[in-house]
Amino acid sequence: MSHVSDAESERLLALGDDIVRRAIAGGATVAECTARSGSELSAKVRLGEVELVEEASHSGVGLRVMRGKRVASTSTCDLSESGIARFVADALELAELAQEDPFAGPVDPSLLCDPRGLGSLELHDPACAGIDAAEAIARARKAEKAALSSDVRLSNSEGATFSRTEGSSAVVLSSGFRATTRGSYASLSVVPVAEDANDKKRRGFYYDARRHLADLMSPEAIGAEAARRTLRKLGARSVPTGEFPVVFDPDAARSLLGLLGGCILGGSIWRRASYLCDKEGEQIAAPSITIVDDPLIVRGPGSRLFDGEGVASRRNVVVENGVLRTYLCDSYSARKLGRETTANASRGGGAGVGPSTTNFVLQAGRESPESIVKGTARGLYVTEMMGFGFNAVTGDFSRGAAGFWIENGEFAYPASEATISLNLRDLWTRIDAVGSDLDLRSSIACPTLRVARMTVAGSAEGA
Repeated sequence: MSHVSDAESERLLALGDDIVRRAIAGGATVAECTARSGSELSAKVRLGEVELVEEASHSGVGLRVMRGKRVASTSTCDLSESGIARFVADALELAELAQEDPFAGPVDPSLLCDPRGLGSLELHDPACAGIDAAEAIARARKAEKAALSSDVRLSNSEGATFSRTEGSSAVVLSSGFRATTRGSYASLSVVPVAEDANDKKRRGFYYDARRHLADLMSPEAIGAEAARRTLRKLGARSVPTGEFPVVFDPDAARSLLGLLGGCILGGSIWRRASYLCDKEGEQIAAPSITIVDDPLIVRGPGSRLFDGEGVASRRNVVVENGVLRTYLCDSYSARKLGRETTANASRGGGAGVGPSTTNFVLQAGRESPESIVKGTARGLYVTEMMGFGFNAVTGDFSRGAAGFWIENGEFAYPASEATISLNLRDLWTRIDAVGSDLDLRSSIACPTLRVARMTVAGSAEGA
């Protein structure tokens, strides 16, 4: 039975039913179909002028079939009778050509949930679909105007963009599971540019994103914060070289948490592509660190009632007081590792399945971000990082960074052209402060963090 009983959801379910029936009739032992439809709109303005408006609707289906231990996945946007017939035939032919995989198979049917009893997470807001191009442009203009009118030094802009998306999806499995979901998302971002000394341009940025339109910050507030973040970069210079405390603001800390998230997925573990292999039950972070994967947060960006294989969603404690408690698995990676799924299966557009995080959240501490800075005698406060210097197998981490240099617990000057490095094994265990400023704008969320000691490379005369 559908979790969402509207006409579009019923249409997607019927389409999924038909495709699964055809695949089984054609010789598949297992058939799993995803059907999706939706629309998106994006409007960008720059210096008050409309630069881009994109609006599109989409629909498509994905199919994963198994013939014994042979697996194949495919997708199509051709939903005509001939298109679907060819799509199913292609999937079955691909399965015949695939190599046997002893770990292949659907999730244990006893683990499937009944979607009718799962309640609601308020993932869909009809108001999102009500935003037309004119309203999207108006919101973007308001945000950019609020930024540029706040200070004469803000003379340029890379633009402001309002985007919204909403849609429905259905999952139909030959094991009997059938369910649909609906979701929406709206976001607004502003990128002002300020003139610095020596004709340097300083680019700032701020955004907000929410599932419900009413939860989104006002365009004026987003523009004002973008302006503040841009202006505080003026006069940026290099920092000293040495070992110093490093404070990460929530956006920069979120990037660190995302790296850890990739290292605790079952797929990374069975492939031996993670520095956290064989670390369950061990202390991998400071005792102040607790990280959960929680798909049941109301209106959460990564929330869902069930995973891609039809298993009821659940909150998983990944790291508890610094101890690694579990890896996050779908049924395949769980079988490879000799354990059970943690309900973290994600299904892509082609209906292929793999493990993923949902709302991956580092729990907030009790210190305000201001008190963390005040308690830092000398060090670097990071607001953004550049580059991709991370090796998941060894844990080695090194990235460019910008932000502020801290002296005597206060921001002394804006900092740029720094490099920070430390193996993630040590980075997480050296965290000595966790902020109270957790914000769930994104599916990976983290408060302010301070690492007691990292290698900072700037210039010898930078301070």
